[in-house]
Amino acid sequence: MRKRSFSLSHPLWLITGILLIAASLRAPITGIAPLLGMIRADFALGTVEIGALTTLPLLAFAFASPFCVLLAREYGLERSLFLALIVIGGGVLFRSMGAVWMLFIGSAIIGIGIAIANVLLPALLKRDFPDHIASLTGAYALVAGLVAALTSALAVPIAKLPSSGWNWSLAAFIVLPVVAIIVWIPQLLNRSRPPAETATPPHSGPIWHSPLAWQVTLFFGLNSLIYYSVVTWLPAMLTESGYSAEAAGALHGVSQLATAVPGLVIAPLIQRFKDQRGIACATSLIVAISLLGLLVAPRWALIWAALFGFGTGATFILALSFVSLRAATVRQAGALSGMAQSVGYTMAAAAPPLLGLVHDMSSSWTVPLCLCVALCCAMAGFGAYAGRAAHIDNFNSII
Repeated sequence: MRKRSFSLSHPLWLITGILLIAASLRAPITGIAPLLGMIRADFALGTVEIGALTTLPLLAFAFASPFCVLLAREYGLERSLFLALIVIGGGVLFRSMGAVWMLFIGSAIIGIGIAIANVLLPALLKRDFPDHIASLTGAYALVAGLVAALTSALAVPIAKLPSSGWNWSLAAFIVLPVVAIIVWIPQLLNRSRPPAETATPPHSGPIWHSPLAWQVTLFFGLNSLIYYSVVTWLPAMLTESGYSAEAAGALHGVSQLATAVPGLVIAPLIQRFKDQRGIACATSLIVAISLLGLLVAPRWALIWAALFGFGTGATFILALSFVSLRAATVRQAGALSGMAQSVGYTMAAAAPPLLGLVHDMSSSWTVPLCLCVALCCAMAGFGAYAGRAAHIDNFNSII
């Protein structure tokens, strides 16, 4: 581990900063789902437009991800992550101003900031904590899940406070990046760059011709597609099944809280086994079972929401870990992270509004949920490939 020149740049302080960044990466997106009914009523938005509020950050992820490594090459990992927090905070404030166009543009700005942090954090872990990748990935997934659960559960109650509203509830998310910015400031004294060869052009280079890189990318992409599709519409599914808005928001919070549990369970397993194929298949099937449960027995939604959160949390940790574990170098980790998130979030971006449209056409959530179950099976298949103990450098076979 490299030596740092400032006392607050001690590894423990750095880990604290990483965990606080993680707290800002999920809640600003998932926390809006319980409020979609209020927003839809205020602006008379259609299903596709409401779905776009989740899609816009994902499109921003896809657009910005290939360029994030170039940003780190120019300004350093530490300063680029600081910029990511500023962008997230600015997007949160802009989104909560109350105008419909600000709501959409602010959501896209948040996505750009999250994309920068999502791409660069795996490279930072690969560089500074190469022997603790799985445990730290699990730790920041744990923090992200806990914070997302809290914000989902509180979103509707805050919005219903006197003299409040959905925009005040969204504005409350500003606390997350502000605290992270304060703790991250000492890291600005460091300006460490990735290796020179990191700055590869977007959508080119050897990484894009690797079958293993594509297996990791598609596993990541299907996880994102399933997670954001269901998280966007879970409150709507529950209210259609007879739950109140508050109860639906609380159950949405349960699903987010459950995403934190795999950080305690899956990370040690990843570290113990060099081959993660069995874990990838099992966790993908857990997600499929939870969705079938929501379809056939919605009265037990508490169980299915918790199971869905656990399964998607586990596959998310695996996807992030694969980025670092399947890469042989820091350069590869950054390049693979950019590739996985660019392609993965492009795959995920269209899903929420399309599933909403399918629901409107079929007047039920049966077809959308069945489609997601089929995608879980595909995710298990790609996980069986991506979980093999191999590095991109020495893996050249074709599927």
